[in-house]
Amino acid sequence: QVQLVESGGGLVQAGGSLRLSCAASGRTFNTYAMGWFRQAPGKEREFVAAIGWSNPITYYADFVKGRFTISRDNAKTTMYLQMNSLKPEDTAVYYCTADPGPGTIRVRTGVADYWGQGTQVTVSS
Repeated sequence: QVQLVESGGGLVQAGGSLRLSCAASGRTFNTYAMGWFRQAPGKEREFVAAIGWSNPITYYADFVKGRFTISRDNAKTTMYLQMNSLKPEDTAVYYCTADPGPGTIRVRTGVADYWGQGTQVTVSS
C-alpha cells in the first residue's frame, strides 16, 4: 500500500516558478513508477510528467517540455515537479500518482493504482 501527499502548490504570477512535492509512504516506493497529472476547471485530467524507478527515465507532455522537470529522491521517498516559466493555462489541481509497473505505462495513461488528493496551482496573468 502506498499513500501519496502533495504539497507546494499556491498562487504565482505568470513567468514565476513553483516546486511541487509528493511524499510517499510505503516500503516499496523505490520500485514504483511515479508521475503528475493535472485537472483544470471544466477539463479532463491530463498527463504532465512521469519518472521510472530505476535509472529513471522521464516523460513529459509536450506543453511542459523545457519548462517542467520531474525528479525523485528515493532516500526521502519524495517526488518533485519543478515548474518554471508558468503560464495562466497551467492553472489546475496537480495530482501525484504511483504504480508498481512494470514500466511507466500505467502512470502515463492515467490508470495507476495510487493517487494523491491534489494540490492547487494558480497562475495569475
